[in-house]
Amino acid sequence: MLLSEDRKIPAPAVNPENQAFFDAAANGKLLLKFCKTCQEYHHYPRTLCPHCFSEQTEWRDAKGVGTIHTHSVLRRGVPTPYCIAYVTLDEGVSMLTNIVDCDLDAVKIGMPVKVTFKPTEGGPPVPMFTPA
Repeated sequence: MLLSEDRKIPAPAVNPENQAFFDAAANGKLLLKFCKTCQEYHHYPRTLCPHCFSEQTEWRDAKGVGTIHTHSVLRRGVPTPYCIAYVTLDEGVSMLTNIVDCDLDAVKIGMPVKVTFKPTEGGPPVPMFTPA
């Protein structure tokens, strides 16, 4: 079963800490925060590094590829079935996201995926993933 194009995705809450992330998404790019002090990527975007609490963070382009760490397909109580998943990116961070544009019954742990951007209701597009 494919994700229905009728599924409405609410607009994300954009704030000064994540504005660049969503601006990049609007241009089809995935950004991650990188700490120049401890040399670690992190997600969800925030000013302070969650690993070492440094303020020396910067935005970096992500490859936009990774693998499914875990997932669940929601079918009951929702107007349109969809797959929610944690994807571990090649940069080492995990993102809570949706797996889209595929047969939901074929989604598997360890499956390679790549980023795609889906429109939201009145907000910027959000990164989701599709089989690579």
